[in-house]
Amino acid sequence: MKIVDVSGAGRVGTTTLLEGIPSRITLRDLVLTRVRDEVARLNADPQKQRQLDWEQQAERAIEAFGRNGFFVLVDDRQVTELDEELELTADSDIRFVRLVQLVGG
Repeated sequence: MKIVDVSGAGRVGTTTLLEGIPSRITLRDLVLTRVRDEVARLNADPQKQRQLDWEQQAERAIEAFGRNGFFVLVDDRQVTELDEELELTADSDIRFVRLVQLVGG
């Protein structure tokens, strides 16, 4: 499954490939799986001196979603509930859109 990061301005950033994602998954589980995968990749870097705790990072990601730090589009539809079950295909377009708070706002 391919996940694309997008800035609030629409600029495409990193693309992440996740293996073994089921065709039916909640947004919460998709976020948790993504965070676990990314933390494992970061922790495998021999240059990195401090190991990250994926569960702590996942909790922070869930909190960020709750306070509108990012939103998720699946096949051009915004998913607003973490516990909503998604029906994904190999061609699903999944975008994590990171929002940046305006200064003073």
